[in-house]
Amino acid sequence: MSMTFDTSSSVTLLFDFWEVHGAAGMLLSVAVVFLLTLAYEVLKVSRIWLSHRFKKSTAPPPGDSSPALGGSTSVSSLTPIAPTEPPPPLSTKHSVLLHGAQAALHTVQVALGYMLMLCVMSYNTWIFLAVICGSVLGYYLLFPLFCSLSDHRVM
Repeated sequence: MSMTFDTSSSVTLLFDFWEVHGAAGMLLSVAVVFLLTLAYEVLKVSRIWLSHRFKKSTAPPPGDSSPALGGSTSVSSLTPIAPTEPPPPLSTKHSVLLHGAQAALHTVQVALGYMLMLCVMSYNTWIFLAVICGSVLGYYLLFPLFCSLSDHRVM
């Protein structure tokens, strides 16, 4: 097996039945790998979004501050801060379901990540470019969407 990148249109990806021979097969395989990489980015953003929603629903309200500042109001504020009701506590069943969903998404994301790594390890330049382009496009499209849905910037 060659351990350098090549541009041939003949490669075996992941399984024995996924043998590529010819330009049409390579084009289809590149498209499938590209879509798998987009799915990986969707899973990544979904996990971050779920985590953010979980933290948002369990976080103390914005008006709740330290005891030293409990009775003081902001001098620079033109409008008084109205006391807010704390969010209802997350039920144990809901918390366990949310954590289970995050664990399931993590499992699928890790499995898909390793499969994409193995695709790259075929050392085919076209497959490598499909993974890179899918990752870049997924990040470029999905993270601004996540930020607009959560009203929170992700670094």
